[in-house]
Amino acid sequence: MSLHFAAFEKFAPRKPNAPVVILFSGGLDSTTIVALAKDLGYAPYVLSVAYGQRHSSELAAAKHIAKQMGVIRHEVVNLDLTRFGGSALTDSSIAVPTTPAKEHEIPVTYVPARNTILLSLALGWAESLGGLDVFYGANAVDYSGYPDCRSEYVASFEAMANLATKAGVQAINNENRFRVHAPIISLSKAQIIQLGTSLGVDYSQTVSCYQANDLGEACGQCESCRLRQAGFKQANVNDPTRYLKNK
Repeated sequence: MSLHFAAFEKFAPRKPNAPVVILFSGGLDSTTIVALAKDLGYAPYVLSVAYGQRHSSELAAAKHIAKQMGVIRHEVVNLDLTRFGGSALTDSSIAVPTTPAKEHEIPVTYVPARNTILLSLALGWAESLGGLDVFYGANAVDYSGYPDCRSEYVASFEAMANLATKAGVQAINNENRFRVHAPIISLSKAQIIQLGTSLGVDYSQTVSCYQANDLGEACGQCESCRLRQAGFKQANVNDPTRYLKNK
């Protein structure tokens, strides 16, 4: 284990090569999480969800990256949230904004209860594997105002996980309880990029854009693109993102 920040030691597995389920979109943040979990000594099982998101090319990226990174198993679950809509990412009639949301305003790219839904799937898989750890790439620094990307939410979901599962209610002590990890929640985008770069992540393969085309080329204008661009600049790392030529 070659940790690059001592603060990550608290996320280490309780047993060597313990199974961990990681929510994996194929984007910058979740790819960094997979690399970190491997570096910490986990056996990574990665979960992607095709929920009807506008930027479906990220799923192709996820499949390619998961294979390259040598995860134990990669599952892609189909779950059509377009039937509910309520977000620019799941309703084609709502445009993806190209300007920042107003302060304290939750943007229209927020997908109602998305992380709760996805983490529940990850929790179920982790318990079936006999694992007690789930990772996801929530970030509360360079984030878009999403309520399910806050440390309070992570703590609450972890508490719920230990109330709602056989493994949780039968736990004898803290060593047997579920843990929900969001290790980059307090990092800036630049720090995330620096971490991933130190772990050998190839960010040219990742797709973060809210409206990337079928080739995974980014628009360069949505909030996710702007945060990504600023992150590479602040990290003093070359931006390898593939952008649309007419952006």
